[in-house]
Amino acid sequence: MKTSIIPALGKTMLITSIIAFSALNYGFKAEMSEQEWLSWSNKCLNTSFTPGADLNLKKWEIVLTNDYFLRLRKTYQQGKQEYFSFNLHRLSGIDYLPGDTLSTIKLSTHADDIIVQTYEDPEGDLDSMATSIDLPVHNMNTARFDSLKSAFNYFRIKSL
Repeated sequence: MKTSIIPALGKTMLITSIIAFSALNYGFKAEMSEQEWLSWSNKCLNTSFTPGADLNLKKWEIVLTNDYFLRLRKTYQQGKQEYFSFNLHRLSGIDYLPGDTLSTIKLSTHADDIIVQTYEDPEGDLDSMATSIDLPVHNMNTARFDSLKSAFNYFRIKSL
């Protein structure tokens, strides 16, 4: 009987810990709704993501959807587009690699779970899969990264 209760308690404790940790770091309410988590995560991603040294990038769009997909689309000056997408239930790791002027969030999945597509590429369009994606970020201190990591883990668990 105890073995069937332990996994349920572990999941409940993990979700409670994530919410409590985030509340301490960013003044979140202890009972944030899923929509509030999504809104905060998207705001964090959009204010922190940066194209970095890629001067040919015309525009970009990064979004965490209601069905827990993280999507990134980059459009370059000559019209080439790169598209990356994966469901957070496949997330296996999230690391923060600090830099002097530009930092990186590395998202890893269990296998080749990240969709990678290119369009209007002079070298030919590409459809492939990847196991990780690097997101260049700025203005991302450790507390903010920890909160984003907590939010991603919250959605990873919700999508199981």
